[in-house]
Order: sequence, then C-alpha cells, then structure tokens
Amino acid sequence: MGNIIVLSIVYLIGIVVLLAFNELNYRRLNLKGEFTRKFAHFMATLAVVPFPYIFPSHWYILVLAGLFFAVLFITQYSKQLKSIHDIERKSIGSYLLPLSIYVTFLIASLLDNKFIYILPMLILAVCDPMAAILGINIKNYNGRIKLFGHKFNKTWLGSGAFLVTSLVISLIALYFHRGVFDLKTFWLAMLVAVVSTLGEFFSWRGSDNLSIPMSVVLVLLLCL
Repeated sequence: MGNIIVLSIVYLIGIVVLLAFNELNYRRLNLKGEFTRKFAHFMATLAVVPFPYIFPSHWYILVLAGLFFAVLFITQYSKQLKSIHDIERKSIGSYLLPLSIYVTFLIASLLDNKFIYILPMLILAVCDPMAAILGINIKNYNGRIKLFGHKFNKTWLGSGAFLVTSLVISLIALYFHRGVFDLKTFWLAMLVAVVSTLGEFFSWRGSDNLSIPMSVVLVLLLCL
C-alpha cells in the first residue's frame, strides 16, 4: 500500500513538472497553444501506459484522474495554463482525457486483461497528436475531407497519418501480445486502425480523446 501511494505521488509530481515545463516553453518560445497542448497530450498519455503494471486497483486511477480534471478545470476558469487552454476552437478534449484513461483502465481491470488498456492508450498517445499536428500545420497537398457533399473538419493528411501510425502500432503491439505474426494479427491490426481512425474522424470538439480508445476497446472485446 505504501509503495502504491508513493508512486501515485510521483505521478502527480511528474504531471505538475510536465505542465510547468510545457507552460515555460509556451511563454519563452512563443509556441502555438495547439502545439504545446498536443505535446502535453502525448507525454501525459504515454506516461500512463504502464498503469496496469503499477496500480492494482482502478480506485487509484480514479483519484489521479479526478485531481487532473480539477487542475484543468481550475486553470481554465482562472485563465492560467495557457499552453493547454489557448486554442481557437472549442474543445472538451482536455477534460475527456482523464475520464478516458480511467474508463479504459476500469474495463481492462474488470476483464483482467492489461492489453485492453495498453493498446488504446498507445494509439491515443501517438496517433492523435500526429494527426492533429500534420493536419493543421502542413497546407501543401492537403485539404479538408469532403464526402457526400459535406466538408468535414478533418484533413486527408491528418486522417491518413492517423491510419498509418495506428496500423503500425497495432501490428507491433498485437505481435508481442499474441506471440505470432499471422493473418489474424494483420487483419485485427487493420481493423483496429480503421475503426480508431473513424472514431477520430467523426469526433466533435475533442471527443476523440474518448471515442478513440473506446473504439479500440470495442474491437478488442469483439475479436480477441
């Protein structure tokens, strides 16, 4: 019990240091809020991937997620932490991230399957920032996707980057999880990549922080 509490405190201190470092870079280097926000998203989500090997109960994650949520709420309404909140678009993504981490951990914990938590978090940590940064910053040979006469707020390059990185991550993760690279590994990785890309594509105002991991969890529950 004592070691778990110490680790929880270490994670809290780590998150505070990350946010402080991110805020310092935002102010000194005059970086865009979108960039520093995605950097924080990447680092924070990647840091929680080992949670199933550290915390034996979802209650610890609930407390950590609740504290993280409180920090985001207080700093937004006190006009602080602009490296996270200084974006032009309306988004609830920062609030959904701690919820997403907890819910995914809870499902994996109830099913006693760590992989159901790890793969969704890896895809959320890497693919979402990759898609956002490429989609927003690269303008040449890129454009918003138009389907059935409706133009979506997603770009070809952003969605393509998400699909490819999600496929690569899924292939590697499933290979290590199943211990074999066969046809099932490939088609399951492809299914995860396509479904998670659709989860990101049809998301709204940052809801992809929840829709991406939940879509991956659904595929794993149905196919593993």
